[in-house]
Amino acid sequence: MTDYILRRLLLMIPTLLGITIVVFAVMAAAPGGISAASLVDGQNLDPEAKREIEAYYNRIYGLDSPPAVQYLRWLNTVSPIGFTFDNKAEINGFSFSKGSDLGKSFRYGRPVADLLSERVPITLLLNTISIPIIYIVAIAIGVYAATRRGSQFDVISGGVMLALWSIPTMLAGVLLIGFFSNVQYWHWFPTGGLSSSESAALPFMPHWGSLTDVGLFFLISATCTSLFVWLAARGTATLRVAIFTLAAIGCAIAMAQALPESSQSLGWFLLLPIVFLCLIVPIALSNYTILRISYLGLFGLIIGFAIAMHFTQQSFIRGFLLDRLWHLILPVICLSYGGFAALTKLTRTAVLENLMSDYARTARAKGLAENDVIWQHVFRNSLLPLITVVASLLPGLLAGSVIVESIFSIEGMGKLAIEAVQTRDRELVLSITLLSGLLTLIGYLISDILYAVADPRISYD
Repeated sequence: MTDYILRRLLLMIPTLLGITIVVFAVMAAAPGGISAASLVDGQNLDPEAKREIEAYYNRIYGLDSPPAVQYLRWLNTVSPIGFTFDNKAEINGFSFSKGSDLGKSFRYGRPVADLLSERVPITLLLNTISIPIIYIVAIAIGVYAATRRGSQFDVISGGVMLALWSIPTMLAGVLLIGFFSNVQYWHWFPTGGLSSSESAALPFMPHWGSLTDVGLFFLISATCTSLFVWLAARGTATLRVAIFTLAAIGCAIAMAQALPESSQSLGWFLLLPIVFLCLIVPIALSNYTILRISYLGLFGLIIGFAIAMHFTQQSFIRGFLLDRLWHLILPVICLSYGGFAALTKLTRTAVLENLMSDYARTARAKGLAENDVIWQHVFRNSLLPLITVVASLLPGLLAGSVIVESIFSIEGMGKLAIEAVQTRDRELVLSITLLSGLLTLIGYLISDILYAVADPRISYD
């Protein structure tokens, strides 16, 4: 395995070279190419200043050289070993320890490494939150739908996941902002960014004016959550449907009343209860205990949180942590729903292929419980398609971050990539391409290692 990993790591070098060559060739072949004149075009400068700026770009970046020389110059800058240059941009030696430098951005006039160090953690934060949500939801729903093939839950969940997968991320983001960030509807979430302007002056943790408010907040939240969890776990189907129907209708009416007076209409008071009933009642009727407890428990937590905030909002300061989470809710929803919708269908298909296999029937014949058969045998053999998705999930989320970060005005790597392409910032585009390619190749390497972990028959020795 060690030899295989070393070979794969060495093969990353020519692969990354090929990726960057293709991107550089596309940029160079585009109308206008990469030249000093294209960088200063449209800036309304006098001829003398324009010539000086062009000469500066040519001296620093070598933009007056042929495209092949420009690429080799960039490659030499990125490589930790290579030629060194003097103040006149002429070669003065060769060094094995000159260090790696991603260059200086055309647009920002700053080192690319500094820009990436600011933007990459933001994009990784979004993906770090989204990936666990995607896999938890997909595995929970996909496995249960496969074990209840043809049931009402299987049909409904399949239709819902297909509908979610069909909604473009751009449309979902605009709708979420339009309804939940718009002052004309529910102005519950910010329209963009990751922090409020006053967040730097806030304490890190949420803060209340008195211990009484703290106790009241946690008491109400814990009571509502515990009640809903108990109903989901222990209540009869009739009691669950009755209680959760009343709770859904109450929440829908409260949500309709929360609209500004100019937007309130009879249609909202009729539509919202129907939407809430469709979201809550099927889960209340479900025989899937884990899904029922987690989903309805979360519903209870949200209701308890809303009620507690109503009584303690006069003395409540949300703090930096809660402010950051508040800003992340809508972007994470946009990043997650398409991923778990597609992965749920894949999980269901993979489990179905192994559910009636010979080894599963043998395990049942030996007296193993059905849950043991599913999770210890069937699910483990169904992991290979899911592991395959891991390789493309991270690059896919990074690509999705381009749209999400643009919609929600988040200063992450996705938005930086768009700005770099629009301004033909060669150094920045190539560095982002290099980083994205590296993450993709690492994802494929992790997938290969996980194949060997999940299936003992696979060996790379």
